[in-house]
Amino acid sequence: MLALMRDVTRRHVLYIPGFDPVPPRAYRERYRRESTHQAQISGYELSQGPSGSDARYGWHVQARIEGAEVSTDLEVLYWADIVRRSMAGGIGASYLQLVRTAWAYIGSGALWRLMRLRKGPVIAALYPVAVLLGQGLLAILIAGLVGYLTHLGARFLIKEIVSSSMLLIMLGAGAFWYVTPIAGLFAGWMALIFFLRWCARRDHLYAWYLMKDYAFSSSLNGAYPPEQEARMRDFSDRIAEVLQGDADEVLIVGHSSGAYVAVSVLADLIRSGRVPEDGPVLSLLTLGHVVPMVSFLPRATRLRADLAYLCTRDEITWVDVTAPGDGCSFALCDPVAVSGVAPEGKHWPLVLSAAFSQTLSAKRRATLKWRLFELHFQYLNAFDNLPDAPDAYDYFRITAGPRTLADRFASRAPSRSRIERPVNRFTDIAA
Repeated sequence: MLALMRDVTRRHVLYIPGFDPVPPRAYRERYRRESTHQAQISGYELSQGPSGSDARYGWHVQARIEGAEVSTDLEVLYWADIVRRSMAGGIGASYLQLVRTAWAYIGSGALWRLMRLRKGPVIAALYPVAVLLGQGLLAILIAGLVGYLTHLGARFLIKEIVSSSMLLIMLGAGAFWYVTPIAGLFAGWMALIFFLRWCARRDHLYAWYLMKDYAFSSSLNGAYPPEQEARMRDFSDRIAEVLQGDADEVLIVGHSSGAYVAVSVLADLIRSGRVPEDGPVLSLLTLGHVVPMVSFLPRATRLRADLAYLCTRDEITWVDVTAPGDGCSFALCDPVAVSGVAPEGKHWPLVLSAAFSQTLSAKRRATLKWRLFELHFQYLNAFDNLPDAPDAYDYFRITAGPRTLADRFASRAPSRSRIERPVNRFTDIAA
């Protein structure tokens, strides 16, 4: 069932990022850069300027696409401050988080069930564990070497001192037996801390970032932390405010972890009766979702309830886009069905593939081959090999074009490769 179709001349897009500490301006710059590139490829006109609304973190886009003029306000629903706070903490705290996170997924049995869906995101989850353990082992070896060399150096120095002064023999003997091991231990410990801090600060492999991501999601075994719940209430309030405006469509976009945040935010909004019947069309676009990483945990009753509720609602159109080429997402996994909470009357989401193997040129795919994070953000980027079809996935036609999400994908069937089998062990939902 699709929501009411209408032409769009004004749209308001509210973007919910995933677990990402970058400021909103980074998303504005990505949109400016990639939309310019896509417009050149696809032959439409698009310009960007300051926000025309009261959005705190937003910008305005004026476009001429498919022969129509469209005015769009975009804004980022900000929670990067929560992300940054969760990423703070020392080396010891980080390794303690690693142990707790590993136990959350292994102890609950979620890890093995997730592997039955897609191995890519599970490997992405295990990857930071392997890297941090490897770096920890290397740090211990470096610390041992530094400590041993410091110990030998101290012994040599003391021998030189006591050999030149009989008066220092008694003091030198004591220092020989007690000071040199202490100096070695201290130097080794400092080397260990320095090396691990360097690894965490540089994080060229994104292992520390990923570990913090999974640690945050699993910190309460799938329940939302209180500060995240509070921020999601703010998001619901903001969407309710925008729905009172003059937009033809209000489009919510949730990327990565932001996909399940968007599900809960919209479920709360609809339950509270704040979607006006004569207001704008309300649409939800989820991209590169990682819903099972949370919904498969034992205390994710709130998220599972929201999934079961939202998938039946007529107030929205919900389209979910992933791609098998994105190893960080649960590609083509219906987030409701695989979580084991699909009720009678389920008609959302419409599961589609971004089909990177077809929509990106061989040259572009080769460039992105080992850039896994950029592949995970490809849904927000330009595609250089898009088919000439009105229902092809094009982020900029969706966010700045003249058709609602429902209208654009009205003729699209769900992906034949989608995964709908329920795999989750935990299917209880919040009352």
